[in-house]
Amino acid sequence: MTTTQKETAPRSLTRRTVLMAGLGGVLAAATVATTGPSALATTRLPMGPPATRVTEIGPGIVQYSLMSGVTAGGVTYVGSRNLEPAGIIALDHTTGRVAHSTSLAAGYSIQALALDEKRGILYAGVLQKATGPQPNLYRWRLSALDAPAEPIGRIGDRDVRDLAVAPDGTVFAVGGGSSGAPALWQFDPTSGAVTNLGVPAPTATLARAVAATDAFVYFGAGSSLGGGGSASRAALYAYDRVERTFADITPATMLGDPSMRELAIAGDRLLASTAGAADPTKLAEISLADHSVTALITSIGKTAKCFATIGDQVFCANETGIIAWTPSTGDLSQVDLGSLDLGEIWGLDAQGDDLVAVSGFGFVADIAASGALVATTDLGEAGAPASAQTCMGIAVGAGFAYVGGNGGIARHDLTAGTVQNLRIPGESKDGDVVDGVLYVGQYSGQGIWSYDPRSGAPIRQVAKVPEAQNRPLDTDWDATNGLLLVAAQDDTQGGGSIWTYDPATGASTVDVNPIDAVQLVRAVATVDGVAYLGGDNAQKTGARGTIVAWDPVARAELWRLETGAANGIAALETKGRYLFALTIKGALFVIDRPTRTIVHTSDQSAICPGFAALKEARGVVYGVSDTTLFRIHPRTFAVTVVVAGINGGWYSGPHLNVDEDGVIYTLRDRTLVSVDDHPQR
Repeated sequence: MTTTQKETAPRSLTRRTVLMAGLGGVLAAATVATTGPSALATTRLPMGPPATRVTEIGPGIVQYSLMSGVTAGGVTYVGSRNLEPAGIIALDHTTGRVAHSTSLAAGYSIQALALDEKRGILYAGVLQKATGPQPNLYRWRLSALDAPAEPIGRIGDRDVRDLAVAPDGTVFAVGGGSSGAPALWQFDPTSGAVTNLGVPAPTATLARAVAATDAFVYFGAGSSLGGGGSASRAALYAYDRVERTFADITPATMLGDPSMRELAIAGDRLLASTAGAADPTKLAEISLADHSVTALITSIGKTAKCFATIGDQVFCANETGIIAWTPSTGDLSQVDLGSLDLGEIWGLDAQGDDLVAVSGFGFVADIAASGALVATTDLGEAGAPASAQTCMGIAVGAGFAYVGGNGGIARHDLTAGTVQNLRIPGESKDGDVVDGVLYVGQYSGQGIWSYDPRSGAPIRQVAKVPEAQNRPLDTDWDATNGLLLVAAQDDTQGGGSIWTYDPATGASTVDVNPIDAVQLVRAVATVDGVAYLGGDNAQKTGARGTIVAWDPVARAELWRLETGAANGIAALETKGRYLFALTIKGALFVIDRPTRTIVHTSDQSAICPGFAALKEARGVVYGVSDTTLFRIHPRTFAVTVVVAGINGGWYSGPHLNVDEDGVIYTLRDRTLVSVDDHPQR
């Protein structure tokens, strides 16, 4: 598999430059249109300070990104991810083309798809940014695929993570994302009613698995997001549809795993899997007659999802490909896929004697049960609607800007105006360019990856981390010690870690819970060989907002400071003797590093309502929130808006980075922009 996909530039090389006057960011000149990257027009203000120039470079990352897939009758149905609007496509395997597509009225991603083949209906459930009256359940009739999918109601949980259709046509849904524990939900296609059947696992934070027969519904939950504290581990319940009661049927050996990951009905048995963290995941076969465990095995890798059966064999996806399991004999193996890299698999179904795998890299693969590749279909080439995606992180340097997405990083050549999508599994949450080389922290649990555009070598993993330390959040380059620093979160057990990587030697370290047992490390900033770590807490109660000065070489705490903030630290940056700390929801703290005291506080919630990022450039500290690009004066600590309404299209919190000249790069909506600002100091 090559590391680069074909050039993706559905835009012209035209860039828009907007000049904004002075410290207040007031619009001072009309939009200037240009026809190429070397023809950026310059409009000079007649008087006053140098202008702030905002230049649109192009969409951050353009691709067809997906999060679900099911196959039946020679057609694969695929649900989009982080695209607007969310939609479903139907890939016809006979023609190799996307024959039909539909858009949904709500949601940003579709993780849940379920087919009712008997009645010719595809059901879909969406992930949403906020709860509300909008529907999160949809129905697409297979007999009328030219007609749009229709909304059919909403479950009370914000996100729909999985759907199942019982033989009688009743639909069941699970998810999470609301303030309470996830419930089991029922949709009756006859009456159109959506009913809450109850919350069987009151300490669970997420439910990602459901399966149904006419007698029982099986509910799988746990805490693969927002874990730690009193959050539950794996929980599997059987809901009796007649008695309307729940029974806990979690296999004993699965109780210690973070969460149930997948459930499926296969004949007279229930197939179940867990999501692992430090320990490998488990696979179980459970009798539908009495709910006894008839086979159980420790699997290969940290996840097992998307069950498919061919004869006696059960196939499922893990993080490196496909597993084959024969419960009757206990045989378990990783299927040899040769050079085929499927990345994250979001759908796996049997089609005759073959398997159909839906890859997070944006293609569908037909694979023999032996692992031999039959064919692949690139969904973009087949007609899927590629568009600008919400983005993860950003890095810039040596003439390139890198924007992270799902399963890829867009590499923008800032001189030529061209874009290449580098294929990489997972999500690039943040990164830095050091001496022309890109380094990124890769979700989920994939450590640090590196790419040198001068070498011609593919992007590659250079440092592994414990799998539980799965979510990198922030990176910074320690020039004194020659180390890349990565702040991270443990989604399942709480807490977090600080990682280091030395490009000169290839050595890496991971220190778990450097702040305390509950605070993740959301932010890191470094100066003079000292790393400053900002703490947050995924739980609603408990310690947060702690700042720790850390020696990344000795791997030891130097000192700590309790901010007393109501919310955790969102971002950190240093300038001179000061450490600037911004909390989630905009409380600004300025710390005098030599005296280890807070010398300034202010409320910036009006321009920073949620997460934020900070970077020093041109002698000041710049910040970006979900809504605003701003700067902080290095001595007076006054905060000034640079670009109002920037409203970056970020998936997991805003980012910004700066090049060698101090030009800022971030997103405006889903467009990559550079901001050339000239602050008065």
